[in-house]
Amino acid sequence: MNKQELVAAMAAKAGMTKADAEKALNAFVETTKETLGKKQSIQLVGFGTFSVSERAARTGRNPQTGKEIKIAAKKVAKFKAGKALDENVNKK
Repeated sequence: MNKQELVAAMAAKAGMTKADAEKALNAFVETTKETLGKKQSIQLVGFGTFSVSERAARTGRNPQTGKEIKIAAKKVAKFKAGKALDENVNKK
């Protein structure tokens, strides 16, 4: 599903226009970016948690040359599915 398909599905489920659904989705995405940028997490009960995790510096290998390279430490966005979402995905 791409963004336009998601917007159309949201509009149909919520009974709103596609323009309003796209505004809502864009607001959610921007708010999520800003919150994670402040190193805070977002917890949506039943859906999941968006958070920031720190990845330590490490040594890797260039796959073309086999030469060792240093990979710098960085922060990464993480999502952990909530119980209800996990159960929905894994139902048989």
